[in-house]
Amino acid sequence: MPRPPEDAEARRAVSPVICYPLHDLPTPDLALYGRARAGAKRVAQVRVPPREAACFQVAAGQFFRISCPEGAQVGDLNLFNAENPDERFFSGKTRALHGTHVSTGARLWSNLPYLRPMATITADTLDWYGTDPFGGRVHDVIGTRCDPHTHFLLSGGESYHHCCHSNLTRALVGEGYPRERAERMVHDVLNVFMCTGFTADTGQYFMKASPARKGDAITFFAEIDLLGVLSACPGGDCSTEHSSDAAQCHPLLVEVLAAEAGGLESWVSPPVNGYDRTHGLAG
Repeated sequence: MPRPPEDAEARRAVSPVICYPLHDLPTPDLALYGRARAGAKRVAQVRVPPREAACFQVAAGQFFRISCPEGAQVGDLNLFNAENPDERFFSGKTRALHGTHVSTGARLWSNLPYLRPMATITADTLDWYGTDPFGGRVHDVIGTRCDPHTHFLLSGGESYHHCCHSNLTRALVGEGYPRERAERMVHDVLNVFMCTGFTADTGQYFMKASPARKGDAITFFAEIDLLGVLSACPGGDCSTEHSSDAAQCHPLLVEVLAAEAGGLESWVSPPVNGYDRTHGLAG
């Protein structure tokens, strides 16, 4: 290891700069969403079995609520534009804009060149958790998803077929997509209810027991027509391991709620990002 330079501490002490200041980014009208949610009625629900995944549809202007109906359970969420699955959730840009973990007021952004909010988090019963002494926080956009390829790499060849990547792929196949395309459609996720962070000494990604309990929920407002795919992670509450059958797992519940007529009178679905149009790049 090379000797530190004489100005090492001065270099470390340089103040950080936020990469993407949000003061010019339009903020969601949470008061409007709150009023609409107060009168919303459930119009559909999907129960996601433990160690499996399921698809659900949400129309623009509706809400969807993911909850733990029986006990602590982590979920891996993918989102697509229901009319154009090439537009999908972009966890990396969401992380760059809102931070490593998301909660009420944060938005889930779509990939380039679309780059618009797909959904807005309007309520979260785990808002209280904040940052724990280990640096752990809830609902991360850091982790990719557990997958059989990494499991194969680390396990010496043992296969496991209920990783979230595999579960999400099977759910999309059930929607009629060919398996080869479905596997390419699966993308980095929002880890719902998962408590994660990075170790202070080695900078390694860690997980710990989710603070979620029976009845905890996170609610989203669909900014565009959505196809959602949610996997109930084989790690259960992710307190010990994932990609195995060792953990106790519970189902997840997705409820779709529609606001009363006129409840969103001032809301409009966001257009796709305007860069290509303003620079003459749109085909």
